[in-house]
Order: sequence, then structure tokens, then C-alpha cells
Amino acid sequence: MQRRAFLTQFGTGLAALAASRPALAQSAPQGLSLAELRGSTSALDFDVRPGALDNQSTAFQRMLDETARRGIPVFLPAGTYVISNIKLPDGAIVAGVPGRTQLVYGGDGHFLSGQTLQQVRLSGLVIDGANRWTGAGTDGLVDLRGVTEATLEDLTIRGAGQDGIHLERCGGRVADCAISGAARFGLFAVESTGLTIRDNRIEACANGGIIVHRWSEAHDGTIIANNRIADIGAANGGTGQWGNAINLFRADDVLVTGNRIEGAAFSAVRGNAARGLQVIGNNCRALGETAIYSEFGFENAVVADNLIDGAANGISVTNFNDGGRAATVSGNVIRNIVASGPYTPDAPGFGTGIGIEADTTVTGNMIEGTALFGINVGWGPYLRDCVISSNVIRDVRIGIGVSDAPGAGQALISANVIAARNGAIRAHRWAELSSGELVGARRGVPGNIVLANNRIA
Repeated sequence: MQRRAFLTQFGTGLAALAASRPALAQSAPQGLSLAELRGSTSALDFDVRPGALDNQSTAFQRMLDETARRGIPVFLPAGTYVISNIKLPDGAIVAGVPGRTQLVYGGDGHFLSGQTLQQVRLSGLVIDGANRWTGAGTDGLVDLRGVTEATLEDLTIRGAGQDGIHLERCGGRVADCAISGAARFGLFAVESTGLTIRDNRIEACANGGIIVHRWSEAHDGTIIANNRIADIGAANGGTGQWGNAINLFRADDVLVTGNRIEGAAFSAVRGNAARGLQVIGNNCRALGETAIYSEFGFENAVVADNLIDGAANGISVTNFNDGGRAATVSGNVIRNIVASGPYTPDAPGFGTGIGIEADTTVTGNMIEGTALFGINVGWGPYLRDCVISSNVIRDVRIGIGVSDAPGAGQALISANVIAARNGAIRAHRWAELSSGELVGARRGVPGNIVLANNRIA
């Protein structure tokens, strides 16, 4: 930024500061808003200096306390600041030069934390955990608890010994951040109070990307939108509690939309006991297990308009035995579903495009290339009131499998176009096929299955 433009935009107070410190004027980022810099003070005024060799925690804390008390933002010039055990005060507003203002964790306790606050805002900072463990009762490099309005924007967070960002009982937003190399989760939020997580890039985290949990099932309402998530591992192993790009647990009424997810050990989106979940318009590729999973006590799930390319299962809305019920699955494109996964599964194994069990409609999906079923309807007696209609299913072993085990409820299967290697529509009792081809059959159709206008391609 030119010195004249700096003086014109930010007034006489900052003009004097710029005149006395030309380097600061030159480093002021064009991306910072007027609201962030107007009336702000520089870290240099508090003897907090970029590139200092020693740990500046004491001076840094004094600076935050004083500027928050006075209600003014603080601007950190480009450079490196080694700090630790910083407690963010209520009203703290800290801005830096994106990509150039680096806060490096000095070890010995926690990094940046705040508790029981009305407002905190951090923007334009690189927050580097140096791959060190954070202790002293904190779980993230940025660890906020009980913050009414937390705003974390345009941050680069890397090398977290646990979580990159850890939020507990917080509202606000996390936006336009880049989080990588976390030893546990990129972002963990529990008991959120109106949180938006959008337009972030989360990569190479050891056990999960974006995690939204509650201590007991209740309305949550978090919005997770337009994030890019890649290379999520499951270093802790397990069968799905780790290794998900987006994971929801007991959090009701969450919207997951417009995310680009590529490469996760387990699921792109996994909702466990999450009611009112909407998973809409996500692009999901190269998943190790079920790409989109709504399981264990869910209700009222909407899974629509997603593209899935490469997984061990495509979409699963199951676990009627644990209360999982009521869903619509529509308009999805599902391809390249394979028989191998991260563990040895129970029957029927991996390789199904869409699996459903109770009070669910499956309409208008295109499924191509699955190792087992295109669509599987019910498992043993766990089938009730399902409609499967107007789907295109190609290059699969069995187009639609449907349970006719004792106790299984009804399924209406109509107007599907199916190209399958081993039967377009077939019944099963648990893991055993119990019928031949049902499309066009004049007899032998189980009484709980209604067929109409299906076509073999």
C-alpha cells in the first residue's frame, strides 16, 4: 500500500504512526477492512516487535488487555512473534498481514485461549503450533469456550499438537481459514450456539476435518458450507469415529452444503444421532468407507444433489434397529463404489450405492459402477415403508436388493431403469438371496414388495 493511500484512508492518527514507522505503513495489508484498522494501534506501541528472539508473551498479553479495555483493535506488522499462554480478553480484536504475520507457539502450556467472553476477533494471522502438544486444559491452538460471538477469519493454522481450532459453547463464524497438519481435528466444535463454518481449506489432519458434537442430543443449527477438505486420516483407527471430513454427533438441524471433499479415511459426511440433517450439493471423492452416512438414531435426513465418486459405500441412511428413520435421498450421482474398505465388514459387505431401511424415499438418483447393490432396501426385519422410484442404475452386480425376511415391512419399487450383471431386482433374507429376477416375474414376488414399471436396460 502506498503511503499516501494509507494516510488518506485511515486518518491523521494512523498518519502519524505511518510517518514514524514507514515499514509499518508498507506492511499494512490491502485485505484488511477499514473497520479493522481505523483507530487501531500498532503492536510496536507496546514493545511487541516482529522477529524478536525471545518469547514475548508478557508484553503480548499486556497489549491485548490494554487494547481490549480501551475498545480498540491491535495491528501486528508482518514478522514472527513467539508467544504462549495468551488469554484473549473480552473484546479483543487482533489483525495481521495475511500470510506474513506469524504467531509461533513457544511451548509450556497453551497457545491462544479465551473463556466466557462476549466477543473475540482474530484475522489475517498465521498461527503455528510447531507440532507441539498444548496442555493446561486446552485442546486447540485457538481454544475458545463460552464465547458469544467468535470471529476467526483469514487465519492460517498449522502444526497443531491436538486441534487446530477448538470451540466449546461458542457462536459466530470461522471463515476463509486454512488449517493443516493437526494431530487430531482441524476444527472441533461442541455445544455450539449459532456457528457458521464456511469457505475454509482443511487439509492433512490426522483424525478428522470439521467435527460438530453435542454432549447430549439437541438443536445445534451449525452451517457448514463451501469448505475444501482433503487428506483426512484415521490415525486412531476405529470403524468410523475417526477419519471423517465432516462428522456430526447428537447435533440436530445442521446444514452441510457446497463442500468439496477429496480423500478421507472414512466418510465425507457422517451424522451419528443427528436429527434434521441436510446434506446438499457436496462434491465427495476418494473416500475410504461410506461417503455420506446418517446413522444410529437419526430422523428427518435430507441427502440431495451430491456427487460421490469413489467410496466403499455411497449413501447410507440405516440403523432402524437403533431408531434411524425418515429420510429423502434424491438427485445424487454415485459412481465407482468398491468392495474393499478400512476394516472387515459384517454382511452384506461393502459395495452398495445407496442403503436405506425405514420411512425413506429414494428418487431421481444416478448410480453407476457398484461392486454389490445399486440400492439396498432393508436388512432382515429392519424395513418399513420405503419408496424407490425413477432411479437410473448401471453397471452394478444387483440393481436393487430388498429384504423379504420375516417381519420386513413394505417397499414400493417403480419406474427404475436398471442394467445389472446378476439381476435387476432381487429379494434377500439377511445375507442370502431369496429370489430370482423379480422384474417381469409373474409369480414369486414377495408379498411385502410392490413392483411397477421397472425396466431392464
